[in-house]
Amino acid sequence: MTDPKRGPGSRVAAVVVDYHTGAVLADCVRSLHEDGVTAVLVVENGAPGGAGTALATAGLDVAVISPGRNLGYGGGANRGIAATAPSELVLVCNPDLHVHPGAVTRLVAALDAHPRWAVVGPRILAPEGAVYPSVRRFPSMVDAAGHALLAPVWPANPFSRRYRTPGGQAGADEAGSADWVSGACFLARRQALEELGGFDEAYFMFAEDMDLCWRAHRAGWDVGHEPAAVVTHAEGVARRRHPYRMLVAHHRSALRFAVRTSTGWRRVALPLAAAVLGVRFVLAVAAVAGEARRERRASPRPAT
Repeated sequence: MTDPKRGPGSRVAAVVVDYHTGAVLADCVRSLHEDGVTAVLVVENGAPGGAGTALATAGLDVAVISPGRNLGYGGGANRGIAATAPSELVLVCNPDLHVHPGAVTRLVAALDAHPRWAVVGPRILAPEGAVYPSVRRFPSMVDAAGHALLAPVWPANPFSRRYRTPGGQAGADEAGSADWVSGACFLARRQALEELGGFDEAYFMFAEDMDLCWRAHRAGWDVGHEPAAVVTHAEGVARRRHPYRMLVAHHRSALRFAVRTSTGWRRVALPLAAAVLGVRFVLAVAAVAGEARRERRASPRPAT
């Protein structure tokens, strides 16, 4: 068991997958150290050197590995997991994350209390303090289609509400089992990750966390949520550099997950799912383009 006064100690190694986040990455690593995680490894998916410079500037001595190309979130996490010391538990997180005091210790305690949990996720807050729906249910085809088409223009639609309602036994404010939890931050058993083969690297970005949890359930593991463990996520710091590329990755991953998890008669509906995602992609591109135009109009013009 973990002594809450001493923190997680050697039981936990943290893997942070970075892509040009600079000072934000430094804050993430510092918060991990302050919460007692001494073994931290940064995987630099961006151009080599930037992560190390940002960490050194902040006075942080942290191991950094650079694959030499952007492997995507799951691929980067897999490299980091393989390169860390053989700790019992692995914390996987985004670089634009701030860990609140005691969060990692509470996640460790949750896994200790539930031996069949392969993964446990914390409560994730947005910077303004709102709770992000990080624990969700696996969507039905109807809910997936409704969420895909309506969420960009009607966030509170009933399909999205059902999808973002915790599956399993956990409610948003209580600990318990869940369908899946966000890969922005979770603690996992190394044994379970090794059995599952880690993240599926066919997902460049998005849905790799849902896929991992889905495979965990199929392999006889469970997934948990511990809201007493709290982190703040500034979501999208790295993604803003390539918004259109991220939209392609998002919709491709959603279709890949639908293909992987559909069986029986549901496979007949896959062409419809692809069409729905195609419509959503067009709407999302238009929304991003519109936002970019508004930002250009609002920015001051140089003097002539």
